[in-house]
Amino acid sequence: MSSFLSRFADDALIALDTFSDRTAGLMHPSLRLGVTGLSRAGKTVFISSLVHNLLNGGRLPVFEAVRSGRVSKIRLAPQPDDAVPRFQYEDHIAALVRDRIWPDSTRAISQIRLTLDYESASGWGRMFSRGELSIDIVDYPGEWLLDLPLLSQDFRAFSAQTWERAEKGVRAELSRDWRDRAKAAALSGPAEELTARALAESFTTYLRACRSDERALSILPPGRFLMPGDLEGSPALTFSPLPLPPEGRAEPGSLWAMMERRYEAYKTHVVKPFFREHFARIDRQIVLIDALTAINRGAEAVADLEEALAEVLACFRPGLNSFLSSFLTRRIDKVLIAATKADHLHHESHDRLERITARLVQRAADRIGMAGAGLEVMALAAVRATREATVEEGGAKLPVIVGVPMSGETIDGQVFDGKRRTAIFPGDLPANPDLLFMPVDAGRPAELPLNFVRFRPPEIEETGGGLKLSVPHIRLDRAMQFLFGDRLA
Repeated sequence: MSSFLSRFADDALIALDTFSDRTAGLMHPSLRLGVTGLSRAGKTVFISSLVHNLLNGGRLPVFEAVRSGRVSKIRLAPQPDDAVPRFQYEDHIAALVRDRIWPDSTRAISQIRLTLDYESASGWGRMFSRGELSIDIVDYPGEWLLDLPLLSQDFRAFSAQTWERAEKGVRAELSRDWRDRAKAAALSGPAEELTARALAESFTTYLRACRSDERALSILPPGRFLMPGDLEGSPALTFSPLPLPPEGRAEPGSLWAMMERRYEAYKTHVVKPFFREHFARIDRQIVLIDALTAINRGAEAVADLEEALAEVLACFRPGLNSFLSSFLTRRIDKVLIAATKADHLHHESHDRLERITARLVQRAADRIGMAGAGLEVMALAAVRATREATVEEGGAKLPVIVGVPMSGETIDGQVFDGKRRTAIFPGDLPANPDLLFMPVDAGRPAELPLNFVRFRPPEIEETGGGLKLSVPHIRLDRAMQFLFGDRLA
């Protein structure tokens, strides 16, 4: 009964928030764009480049409203939610353009509002539209999105699923210390804080090892264990999945009962507020993924990314909003899955990266039935850090990318110093994306001939008046057109 009342109260609050947003939108039209992604995908870079290109007249030939000259003014505006931290655009773009370093990654939720003055493309629209649209960009960690499935899982189901994953593949070795500690714990014995803390710390160490660049695994709930913020050390973050106990209800005061209670507290005080106050209010969504790193790390990382995308897409409530239903419920009617770092490849491989990304999301989309929702896949680079060139080797012309690899990056034993511009042949992605999802003994190459390194942000040229030109990109305008071009028609 209590869980029913809790769900009813949550639904009522969501409906109230949605009604408030919609009625305010009648006078001041707005669109809430959620931007998230899995680790290393470049959420901060994407938002910074999108804002910078809109404010500074970037090259956006596919973004129809800007290309046709119908947008007359674009400006930053005060955000509507005073309790949400502002996305520090100015600091991030200074790091990119002035210091040529990548800004810090997303650690918490933030928001920024852009307002566009435009002229409708139709005479009817010009008659009835104010010609103003505010885009509220909501930036949040992908790890928080992967927490939403926990709302439908009790502690027993969460423990069973987490334990099953931890015993497979590379996770088995990474999780060994945590699993040994959990097996040795007396689940029916008295709850002790030192035991709970040791298990939570060991479990967190395992999650961090999975997320490392060497492993590049994606499914790592609970997300706040990796970015605790002001909750660090709280009981809601001091728990661990456990081996399943005998059937029946755990004894009050036992270690199992303590962990179960804290898991439920995590859902109540961390996951539910995020869903109700932020996620449930989103209109459009872009999910950024670092498919290239997963491909580099092998079949297990690719399969883990595919499973993570299935869980991500299952979180969305796809469908078209009707005029009346949109006042009480909100549905994300467009979702873009974007593989970032397309500038790490020659353009001849971009279509292959898109096919691989489409293959990653295909089964997830089929499972949840994205009927009524727009689902798009593309390869992009929010900031283009390289340019393309051709070199001759052995009488053959080889397509290469040219940029400044970050200090410490290596290829074939060569260590880069972060200063020297270098031409690199990144290799070719397989024409058949299915090869990446096969085990080695079933036809997948044991090693793909790929050379992916991280590059420094590009040096941005200045105009004669000393004004920095807009940040170069690949297909950022295409992403804009899909995500909110129709709202400027």
